[in-house]
Amino acid sequence: MAEEETTEEQPKKKSPILLIILIVVGALVTLVATVLITLFAVGFFSEKPEDAAQEILEQAEAEAEIAPEPKAGETVEILDEQGLPTGEFEKKAPTPPEKVVKDASQQTRFEHRYYELAKPFVSNVANSRKVMSATVAIMTQYDEQVIVNVEKHEFALRSASLDVMRQHTEDDLKKPEFRVELAEKIRITMNALLERYEDFGGIDEVYFTEFVVQ
Repeated sequence: MAEEETTEEQPKKKSPILLIILIVVGALVTLVATVLITLFAVGFFSEKPEDAAQEILEQAEAEAEIAPEPKAGETVEILDEQGLPTGEFEKKAPTPPEKVVKDASQQTRFEHRYYELAKPFVSNVANSRKVMSATVAIMTQYDEQVIVNVEKHEFALRSASLDVMRQHTEDDLKKPEFRVELAEKIRITMNALLERYEDFGGIDEVYFTEFVVQ
């Protein structure tokens, strides 16, 4: 009888140990779950802003590599120092004409192109009944695009040049360098107008092939 009682008491001693183990395991599981939930709540496992910015930068660089070079007159978006879009846009200025080399063996000499405007420039002399009439020609060392631009905007160039001419008086006409000074003023005026419309002037000299005051 004594042996049977001993046998029955042994399982009862193991039960508290198993219960303690289960409690400890449960506590550990609860602790781990609490830590994971806290980390998720604070965004530990979410994408960091630095990583997102780096990803955007890499994407912008990749697009820039495959994007074609903007053409003249095309509107393009401005990028910041990191290559990210700023939301602002600018118009791509056209590439200016290049000077035409006259002789490949003499790089300092360039081809001269001349173009004479069809009609004379006729203007009143300031504070006088006299009239100036001048036939105007231009010279450029650049390619034919300058002449194309002059032909395209001839009406505007003629109007601006007449405004310059009509500002001079009879006393100005008596100056020895009057025609030289007038030609230079017209050249500057024409180039300024071409730069406004075409982003490039290109007129190197203005000449009077005919000049009459009557």
